Amino acid sequence: MHCLDNLLLNTDSYKASHWLQYPPGTDATFFYVESRGGTYDRTLFFGLQAILKETLAKPITHAHVDEARDLFAAHGEPFNEAGWRYIVDRHGGLLPIRIRAVPEGTVVPTHNALMTIESTDPMAFWVPSYLETMLLRIWYPVTVATISWHAKQTIRQFLERTSDDPDGQLAFKLHDFGSRGVSSVESAAIGGASHLVNFMGTDTVAALCLARAHYHEPMAGFSIPAAEHSTITAWGRDHEVEAYRNMLRQFAKPGAIVAVVSDSYDIFHAIREHWGKTLKDEVIRSGATVVIRPDSGDPVAVVHQCLELLDEAFGHVVNAKGFKVLNHVRVIQGDGINPTSLRAILERVTSAGYATDNVAFGMGGALLQQLNRDTQKFALKCSAARIDGKWIDVYKDPVTDKGKQSKRGRMTLLRHREYGQFLTDTIPADAVSLADVHKPPGFDDAMVTVWEDGKLVSDWTFAQVRERANAARL
Repeated sequence: MHCLDNLLLNTDSYKASHWLQYPPGTDATFFYVESRGGTYDRTLFFGLQAILKETLAKPITHAHVDEARDLFAAHGEPFNEAGWRYIVDRHGGLLPIRIRAVPEGTVVPTHNALMTIESTDPMAFWVPSYLETMLLRIWYPVTVATISWHAKQTIRQFLERTSDDPDGQLAFKLHDFGSRGVSSVESAAIGGASHLVNFMGTDTVAALCLARAHYHEPMAGFSIPAAEHSTITAWGRDHEVEAYRNMLRQFAKPGAIVAVVSDSYDIFHAIREHWGKTLKDEVIRSGATVVIRPDSGDPVAVVHQCLELLDEAFGHVVNAKGFKVLNHVRVIQGDGINPTSLRAILERVTSAGYATDNVAFGMGGALLQQLNRDTQKFALKCSAARIDGKWIDVYKDPVTDKGKQSKRGRMTLLRHREYGQFLTDTIPADAVSLADVHKPPGFDDAMVTVWEDGKLVSDWTFAQVRERANAARL
């Protein structure tokens, strides 16, 4: 929405007064972002580049300052008009800050610094704090990417156990169905792209646009022709089989894949009678793979029953690992899928002797919407300030909740070049730059400068992000 384009209004109300609240003599501040734990013990870092290109790449102008001044005056908050006009005049409207972060796609254990934000102009030491609201929204793409990555590890485990071609199938085993279930098209784009770091299947078109615009990816994901309930039920219950036949005639070509939702009335009848008898020969002659989609009931039980019924109709082969792979047909479950149900389905069908080749999944709300900042306990905190020329540690340590204890001092993230473990390391107070920091033996800096004084310093491609994420394992 264009009414939200002013960066100075992309903040919380109380931030407008914070430039008056720092100690006298403050001329620099240092902040960091971390996941303080949560559902998963490690996170996949993604999305910062898109946020920066969408927000900080656009210079602020005196017109922006005018709008913010008037809004905050009416709103009841003081506003640093002189400070913002200084940034417009002195820096061309580009904010004097430096952002360092782990390369996108990196999987990092929780309780480590993922990115740092520091001021670079003594006259604008207060800017990093003002940006907290906007920058902490990194929690969303990181959390979506993390959920997706952990789901990928689960699917990978079952494919490696039961499939002859785990690497060839993995990328299309979890499809994003979440676009209609999120709060905005921006959320769909950001969350959908976060999922595509790990997989290649999506129905979230906005995600393709974001990956193209901000990560140099011409086409980040793929889909197939698929039926929805309206295109089946529009034929009427008495002509259900004709609706399915139409899908075959329109889309079922040699080598093609077509998905058909089949639970509009009775999925078990649909498989036994329509797919397994009336249309069986047409399915086989088409040379396509027909994917049957149940969309109701207990996912664990229904997927298993559908596989058994399809097996009775179309038969199977036994692969080199001793598991059954259906002929001509597959199943995709897109209702009620979350990390728990996904694993339960795979355990059930594996126990029944079916290879993971036979099933794919679609995840919607549980992927893009059923999460929040506390899923991974994200926080952005000030950890250091320079006052009267001396760096001091800044931290919180609430007696009522030790889980909210924050880190102290300027910091960076290190990684062992041989063993891969991460270490958040504090920079000595008297260090002028990172070059002055003594690293423990075997460790290299795991962070790079991403943004400095209005310029994107590190510009990752989607392929690079995917390569890093895919290289990480549980």
